[in-house]
Amino acid sequence: MSRQTDTIHTGGRRSRLVMALGAAAVIGLLAGCDESGTFAFPGANGADADSTFASPPGPTVERDIEAPEVFSVTDDGLWDGRPSLGGVWVAHPDVDDPERVIIRNQNNGKFVVGALFRRERDIPGPSLQMSSDAAVALGILAGAPAKLNVTALRKVEEPETAAPNTVDAAPPVSAAPLDPVPEGAGVAVESTAPPPAPLVQASKLDKPFIQIGIFSVETNADRAAKQMRGAGLAPTVKQSQINGKTFWRVVVGPAATSSERTKILSTIKAEGFTDAYAVSS
Repeated sequence: MSRQTDTIHTGGRRSRLVMALGAAAVIGLLAGCDESGTFAFPGANGADADSTFASPPGPTVERDIEAPEVFSVTDDGLWDGRPSLGGVWVAHPDVDDPERVIIRNQNNGKFVVGALFRRERDIPGPSLQMSSDAAVALGILAGAPAKLNVTALRKVEEPETAAPNTVDAAPPVSAAPLDPVPEGAGVAVESTAPPPAPLVQASKLDKPFIQIGIFSVETNADRAAKQMRGAGLAPTVKQSQINGKTFWRVVVGPAATSSERTKILSTIKAEGFTDAYAVSS
């Protein structure tokens, strides 16, 4: 009899324990409700869940940074004195794929952004050969070797620094009376809205554009673009800046398919830009 009584008593204590835990859970759930009775999950450090979500990132801009791990060399460079197409470029035997690079003249501190191509090893002379545009930008005379540093560039996205929200003061209003408009005369209103941007066709290619050159003089870039338009292509002159120096890239595209890109490249090379190559943008 005593054993049965103990068992019943123990079961009663278990029942009361379960009921107590259930009541505590209900109280905890009610404590998580807001004033309207809606349950809100607590966030970190006692904050509401909504406050734990980070705000979406702001606008970003692309900037060039040096990437010596991709390519970097310091050696003598030479311009042979002959005019060359393709804008600013250098060539080195250790190059596998074309790269965007910054070229520095170690003798006078001048630098320029251009393209890097591969040259054959059996060509006599310094390991670095440069175009006429590169030589002019770097202050190098024909046939006079100069010590160059060539380092690859890569684009990175950084948060855009927002300009302060300033409002220009309104111009003063003239007190002079307006001239009357003759009857029947129409009033011509000149539109100040910019022309709509051309539609860019979608492309699934990683490198849908063809870059024909990087120029340190804008008129040379415009001249190359005009030549491309004369060949039936649609070029774009893109302005970029690095270390306070402005450059202009001329690209054609985007090509929708690889066959279209090959056709564009053939047309460009037929125009004399034999060093043109595919780029992503």
